[in-house]
Amino acid sequence: MEITKYIFKDNLIKHWIVIVGILILGAIIYANPSCLAYFTNNRNNTKNIILSSQEAGDKIISFINKNMLSDGMTASLIDIVEENGLYKIKLKVGEEEFDSYISKNGKLFFPQFIDINEIENLSQNKSLQEVPKADIPDVKIFVMSYCPFGIQAQKMFLPVYDLLKNKAKIGIYFVDYIMHDKIEIDENLTQYCIQANQTEKYSDYLNCFLKDGDSEKCILDSKIDKEKLISCVSEIDAQYKITEQYNNKDTWLNKQFPKFDVHADINKEYGIQGSPTIVINNQIIEVNPRSPEHFKNIICSAFNSKPEECSQTLSENAFAPGFGIGESSTSEGQCK
Repeated sequence: MEITKYIFKDNLIKHWIVIVGILILGAIIYANPSCLAYFTNNRNNTKNIILSSQEAGDKIISFINKNMLSDGMTASLIDIVEENGLYKIKLKVGEEEFDSYISKNGKLFFPQFIDINEIENLSQNKSLQEVPKADIPDVKIFVMSYCPFGIQAQKMFLPVYDLLKNKAKIGIYFVDYIMHDKIEIDENLTQYCIQANQTEKYSDYLNCFLKDGDSEKCILDSKIDKEKLISCVSEIDAQYKITEQYNNKDTWLNKQFPKFDVHADINKEYGIQGSPTIVINNQIIEVNPRSPEHFKNIICSAFNSKPEECSQTLSENAFAPGFGIGESSTSEGQCK
């Protein structure tokens, strides 16, 4: 509750313009109390006098009653303690209680304060609040197979896929243009066909490929039926004229990027413009940080009724962009 709701005196308007500025300073001080000491010790080059908690409490109650309240309203002090380099005051106006702050020298009064940790937590959980719900969530991750940030997103995806693949519709899709030359076309086709026709081996293959990018080794290690894979790749390539368009630069997007039309229709539907892009229940969702645990929590928030698998904890660390198993705090990059 804000004590400022009790301000009715017109001649205080200019004072509250100043207080807006003080509130901003208060946020800085709350995050770094040492700033307060510098400010109060150097302000006007005067000696800093520290008030006792009782003196500070008496001063602020007198100030509030004299300058801030309408007729008939009275503030009283409930408690005052030292916190974050300030005095934290609990006071009562009418039947309501308020928390405010005052500097130890009694010069700065903060009627409101900003809890930075709370705001940051709300920001991190914003994506959780906006995800549409469904009985069986539909999760699409659009990537380019050689985009470092697409690779990062796939590493985030794998533990969640292994956990929730029988509870949600979750899979990898491909951006409808290529930024990393012919090798990316070949890998997109390989991953598409393994996921479509040899689904039970898809996780093993992708987990291997994301470590060092050695597709041939991973096909062998994952016991992929190579003849079946080659047949699928050939069929899909011909169906969507992928190699044909690669060989004709007049068909390239903006004359720069070869087309990869396997998922062109749903790229257009969702307005996909880069790798990675994550769509959950037909809505693009930002995932930051790109950690398995955070991604799992977002998907679990998309269930009308969460399955028991959602109670399992995955890694809270984001993987580094590009091949390898290293970790990184970078979670916002995109190839586009």
